Order: sequence, then C-alpha cells, then structure tokens
Amino acid sequence: MRVRLISVGSRMPGWVEEGYREYSRRLAKDVRLELVEIPLGRRSKGSDICRLQEKEATQMLAAIGQGDIVVTLEIQGKPWATEQLADKLGGWLHSGCNVSLLVGGPEGLHSRCLQRSDLRWSLSPLTLPHPMVRVIVAEQVYRAWSILNNHPYHK
Repeated sequence: MRVRLISVGSRMPGWVEEGYREYSRRLAKDVRLELVEIPLGRRSKGSDICRLQEKEATQMLAAIGQGDIVVTLEIQGKPWATEQLADKLGGWLHSGCNVSLLVGGPEGLHSRCLQRSDLRWSLSPLTLPHPMVRVIVAEQVYRAWSILNNHPYHK
C-alpha cells in the first residue's frame, strides 16, 4: 500500500526533511510513505491569491493516484485518535487501497481539493506550521502501523 503525502511547499528546513525521512524509513514494505511537494506560488502584496491557490490545487489533484482514497488535512476535519488512524490504516491495507493525504498552503486547501476529499482529518484545532505537519503525519502513520503490527513503539 502507498500513502502519498501531497503537500504545498518545498525547500523545507533540514530538521523537517530529517524527521519525515526517519519515520517514512521505519515503515515496512507493506506501507510506503511517499512525499509529493507542490511548489508554493510566490506571494506578494499584489499577488492574485485565488489564481495561485487554483494552480496549486490543479497540481495537487493531478498528483492523486487513480482510485486513491483522498484525505484532506484541515482544521475543520474530524480529529482522530491514533488508534482510530490505526483502524483506518488497517482497513485501507485490507482493502488494497492507496491513500493520498492533502496538505494545503498558507490559505488552506482550495475548494476543488475539499470537494475531491473522501475524508477530512484534523490533526489539532491549533494552526500548525505546514513543515511540522509533514513530520507529525509521518510519525502518526508510523505509529498507526506499529499498533497494527504489535510493535513496541506505541507503548
């Protein structure tokens, strides 16, 4: 199974890349965590934010695998306990489905991404820095996998 993290933004600080790599590396071959970076359009005072967000949405939607379950990460989504994520991951593994997780840019996800969503997940009611979201998601996917495999990491 493939879990594709499709995230707006590139050129992350080293600690973000290192944290993401650490948890994605720990996963077994039955769950591959793959990062797709969508370039963040340049924002300035005169930027047409709607146009930039539209372009990012087009690229995000194009990166979703055919038949993937699409999960958008957003504050208004449903909070999942780690055990609930493990249940969802187990169901996706059992069904043979791949999953695409979408993380928007500074203005959030475009409405087209939200319309394409099968599930909406909130990591927290807090607004989290987008680079940190990558590390948190990677860690939580690894933790969910460890629960499913009775690995001691979750204890």
